[in-house]
Amino acid sequence: QDAFEAFHVDKVLVGKYLKPLQIGELAPDQPSIEPTKNEMLLRDFRELRHTVEKMGLLEPNQLFFFLHLAHILLLEAAAWLILFYFGTSLVPFAASLLVLTISQAQAAWLQHDLGHLSVFKKTKWNHLLHKFVICHLLGASAKWWNLLHSQHHSKPNCFRKDPDMDMHPFLFTLGKRLSVELGIKKKKYMPYNHQHKYFFITLPPFLFPTFFQYHTFYVAYTKRYWVDLAWMMTFYIRFFYTYGLLLEIKSGFWPLLWLHRMLESSWFVWVSQMNHVPMDIYYDRNLDWASTQLQATRNVEQSLFNDWFTGHLNFQIEHHLFPTMPRHNYWKVAPLVKSLCAKHGIEYQCKPLLTAFADIVRSLKNSGELWLDAYLHK
Repeated sequence: QDAFEAFHVDKVLVGKYLKPLQIGELAPDQPSIEPTKNEMLLRDFRELRHTVEKMGLLEPNQLFFFLHLAHILLLEAAAWLILFYFGTSLVPFAASLLVLTISQAQAAWLQHDLGHLSVFKKTKWNHLLHKFVICHLLGASAKWWNLLHSQHHSKPNCFRKDPDMDMHPFLFTLGKRLSVELGIKKKKYMPYNHQHKYFFITLPPFLFPTFFQYHTFYVAYTKRYWVDLAWMMTFYIRFFYTYGLLLEIKSGFWPLLWLHRMLESSWFVWVSQMNHVPMDIYYDRNLDWASTQLQATRNVEQSLFNDWFTGHLNFQIEHHLFPTMPRHNYWKVAPLVKSLCAKHGIEYQCKPLLTAFADIVRSLKNSGELWLDAYLHK
């Protein structure tokens, strides 16, 4: 019920695909809500969603997204023009690299909006522009992103169901209870008691240029996403002919490609993990939709810079409760979500940006210490 409402814009169309899957009606003597779900919270959340719909908060402001796309394209053009007019010496190269990284990071936030169908009322227009932004501007697969990100939203911070948690236990140990469990089992894939140190030189700079770079092509090829692959190749062709003609291939072109990927990756990882890693991480406990989202998310304080820098993912709580809501409306629904949390005794966490970044490291340090204690004493 609630996941269906949250994910789908055109519910009539999706309903047609669901009809062949119907196996019958629930017997009158059977409970309609499982005992693991909070019935009162569900009732109030559904009332809140009805209020959100009546307020028009699920309606996109297309001028907002047009201006956002325009500033991305202008930044990308500026990155090339810097090298074209000022040459390829160190200072112009560094300036171009910085501008290109900003353009790519902001394109990543825009493709996120499009993937969630929150830019246009028509689903097909969201999908079409999504392919342009993520495939052509970023060089990744739209269907690959949808496949992974939908799983993340369905079960955030649920080990073995949220692909964002797959770094446990092979690279990091995450969450208090999972860390203790890993220590008791005497499992050690990495020196987890030092993970808060090696985090800086592993996941942030290398997620995009290594794992994502390989995985997006692997999934697109094995699942035969031929349209996505064709779109993706246009990124590399365009990048080669724009920057390859200005820079030496070995000394300039490849460093620009890899350095901007590393900087964009660092930007993405710090922003995407600040709202999840410090929160509860454990196995799926079959909670209701609202409880599942609220226990795994927290916010970062609002400001014009924070909104722009994080792609409005500083409103992570609102985004997870209403994933198809256009990001420019998060601040409007936030007071209503706070009231819902207060009524049900749920902590609504909101931190300053730098504190949220520091909490990633702090939570990794705590998890590593819990693992070590369990590993040595059990």
